[in-house]
Amino acid sequence: MSRIFGQIAQIGYVVRDLHAAMDFWVAQGVGPWFYQEPVQTDWFKYRGADSGMQMAAAVANSGDVQIELIQPLNDEPSLYKDFLDAGHEGAQHVAYWTKDYQELYDRALSLGYTVAQEGAIQGGRFAYLDTETHPGTVIEISDIGGAKGELFAALREMAAAWDGTNPINKVG
Repeated sequence: MSRIFGQIAQIGYVVRDLHAAMDFWVAQGVGPWFYQEPVQTDWFKYRGADSGMQMAAAVANSGDVQIELIQPLNDEPSLYKDFLDAGHEGAQHVAYWTKDYQELYDRALSLGYTVAQEGAIQGGRFAYLDTETHPGTVIEISDIGGAKGELFAALREMAAAWDGTNPINKVG
């Protein structure tokens, strides 16, 4: 538990092949997976500048922890592209969720954190703080107020009752 951010809610993996990564996790008994390709962002900024980053993403739960898989789909600037370009693949961030996003965002900035990338998906804001001193240490904060929080709760419940059927599901 972080005294600043709360409980880790998600571990994010950046991968070169989203479908192969989902297959790997299904073989470990984790699912069902829900993926979108491409994910439509409302807006996205990398180091303060607009970026046309495109990605595919998938989510599933293992207990209370959500596993997220992200595959960049173009060469536009993002931390995801940076991670792969550095020769890495795998765990890239941990995410903390909040229903009071602006308060957590402001608190992080007041403590000296800086934003490396940020954006919104269907109105739900997210920011990746510039904390990476070695791979896998980026901190994401994400707004789960409203529909996004309800969706994530439903996915957690579905995973708890999953019987292994329909392991991979396309949405959107």
